[in-house]
Amino acid sequence: MAAGDRAEAPAGEPGPYVVARPVYSEAAFQEEHERRPPLPPTLRERAQRACSCSRKKAFQITKSFIPILEWLPNYRVKEWLISDIISGISTGLVATLQGLAYALLVAVPVGYGLYSAFFPILTYFFLGTSRHISVGPFPVVSLMVGSVVLSMAPDENFLLVSSNTTGLNKTLIDTESRDAQRVLIASTVTFLVGIMQLVLGALQIGFIVRYLADPLVGGFTTAAAFQVFVSQLKIVLNVSTKNYNGILSIIYTLIEIFERIGTTNIADLVAGLLTIVVCMAVKEINDRFKHKIPIPIPIEVIVTIVATGISYGADLEKKYNAGIVKNIPRGFLPPVPPVVSMFSQMAAAAFSIAVVAYAIAVSVGKVYATKYDYAIDGNQEFIAFGISNVFSGAFSCFVATTALSRTAVQESTGGKTQVAGLISAGIVMIAIVALGKLLEPLQKSVLAAVVIANLKGMFMQVCDVPRLWRQNKVDAMIWVFTCVASIILGLDLGLLAGLVFGLLTVVVRVQFPSWGGLGNVPGTDLYKNVKEYKNVVEPQGVKILQFSSPIFYANIDGLKSSLKSTVGFDAVRVYNKRLKALRKIQKLIKKGKLKATKNGIISDSGVANEAFEPDEDPEESEDLEIPTREIEIQVDWNSELPVKVNVPKVPIHSLIFDFGAVSFLDVVAVRSIRTIVKEFERIDVRVYFASHQDSIITKLEQCAFFDDNIRKDIFFLTVHDAVLHIKSQIMYKDIQDPIFEKISLMQESKEPIEFTETSRPEDELDVQEEAMRRLAS
Repeated sequence: MAAGDRAEAPAGEPGPYVVARPVYSEAAFQEEHERRPPLPPTLRERAQRACSCSRKKAFQITKSFIPILEWLPNYRVKEWLISDIISGISTGLVATLQGLAYALLVAVPVGYGLYSAFFPILTYFFLGTSRHISVGPFPVVSLMVGSVVLSMAPDENFLLVSSNTTGLNKTLIDTESRDAQRVLIASTVTFLVGIMQLVLGALQIGFIVRYLADPLVGGFTTAAAFQVFVSQLKIVLNVSTKNYNGILSIIYTLIEIFERIGTTNIADLVAGLLTIVVCMAVKEINDRFKHKIPIPIPIEVIVTIVATGISYGADLEKKYNAGIVKNIPRGFLPPVPPVVSMFSQMAAAAFSIAVVAYAIAVSVGKVYATKYDYAIDGNQEFIAFGISNVFSGAFSCFVATTALSRTAVQESTGGKTQVAGLISAGIVMIAIVALGKLLEPLQKSVLAAVVIANLKGMFMQVCDVPRLWRQNKVDAMIWVFTCVASIILGLDLGLLAGLVFGLLTVVVRVQFPSWGGLGNVPGTDLYKNVKEYKNVVEPQGVKILQFSSPIFYANIDGLKSSLKSTVGFDAVRVYNKRLKALRKIQKLIKKGKLKATKNGIISDSGVANEAFEPDEDPEESEDLEIPTREIEIQVDWNSELPVKVNVPKVPIHSLIFDFGAVSFLDVVAVRSIRTIVKEFERIDVRVYFASHQDSIITKLEQCAFFDDNIRKDIFFLTVHDAVLHIKSQIMYKDIQDPIFEKISLMQESKEPIEFTETSRPEDELDVQEEAMRRLAS
């Protein structure tokens, strides 16, 4: 029975409560309340359920694969159409510019960025479950694709040697062949990424994004932002460098940029710096006054138009040798099949890109889905982006996901559904068909500066590290490790290293979980950590260990260590010391120096039994021999002994494991727990288990944990049930126990000692345990 001990409850809080029920062990509870284990469906029932079909079920399945059938019939034309049109136009202008800019990251001609901002939207409109994300290029994903492109098609593969009028040979690059090969590689990567995403979606692997924790994604995207910044810095400066890839590539790139910084083109540098300053300033105004400005100022579009006009009017290419876009193809290209022979070379990188692109899109989509109260289907998102990338890969595009800034524009300008995304695709199509030529005088440094200005949000994630360190140091370490690894090793290897490090931290935290000894809050059935709460009392002679983790092969040593710290002794050492003392007592009895009588043996002198005192009498080899004839005696091990053996005191008679936080056990854990029970039982300490889940009992049954000695009546529903049971057993024992026989030195009379033969075999105990049982029972 448990009762609250407060005299009067404050207003607004429930008062004390009283519960009256029997003390429940697992066996008693199952006897009174019969378990009803769920019956797994038969193979025939599963087949019938899978193969059965109805009109309603077919329509539901169709809607799950084509989500537009779910939301389009409910589209509110009068309320949403105008907002979607305004949002689509604004987003389309930004998407056009970002498509051009992010093509620089992929190392392909900028015109192909327009295709990547157009084609993916067409399929996502029908298949996607998010109503607000703007589908298209994203700088981190574009850079990852670019690293594959540069590694498979470096400039060195397209060198030409030509002779000039002076007779000297000059090395040139066949840019036309190079760009064509790079476009083919980028579209092949996109196609392979789409196939992988489709497979993952079909296998219902949407949960994979759960392993990309927020600290890991934050560190990775910050490192990617730094990689993007370095890759665009050389374009802003118009400094030519080699294209490095792999480990330390970013360091080599920075070194070469600073070595050649003297060749900086001033016109490109000034245009780039002005673009960065203006874009970041206006973006800050948009953020600060977003409640007062109905539509964010499309500063990227404005800067692009102004910069194009200045470049065309001042003829910056001829006068200052500025790097300009030069050529944007008009219209659409026919579809091109992927080069399947390249798949093996890019498979590992493509898998990283597929997961990162999906994780970014779903993370952004969930933010807006929560805000507007609708659901995102993770597996369907895999399928939607997979089909989008397969489709767009055939039209010379690079991998699509979503961009944070572009999605923010689509939502903040009033976008309600993917109709806004479809209209934005229409704006990009106009740019492809009609406006591309107008952007040919635009400086590349302006596009690179636009990319850099959009990295502000990702760089600001560095401010999350101090907060993470205060909240959870492990998460902060994951963030820093992933960021540093991604900078040093490259984005693909860095992501893998961060993922492995994050999983290792989970293993370490499970391997070394929190634990503590519990005590009772007087007058209640509550039990709290004795080191963390005042006025918490441990039941006399009882230790309660709470272990807050699943128990499996990796942390079983932690359980044993915490157990030893909680009880204050090592059960195996206590048993060995007791066995040694009994052997010495037997020797003395055989020599006639000790005798066992009904009233005990009187002691003239003895040695204090101080716990864990160094043993002054090391074991002799002959003591290890197992005796053939023993004396049936009982010993009070916490009293003084007549032999010089320091046996550690055992101040408890019962041990309770609080398994309330144990979610599963493996075979190693079951075997080890069984051993622990036996080790404590043979030193007269009863072991109990409390607050366990039903699945734990099922696992113990499957692993043959229970037998004639270990029964279900040592398992209790709560810790308090176990404590009450122990108290009742102690009270009964105090009434029923016979008088213990004592051991002491023999005095004047030398009465004969009767020896008893022991013939009962013990299958499970070894010979030392057999001797211990006969002598100490």
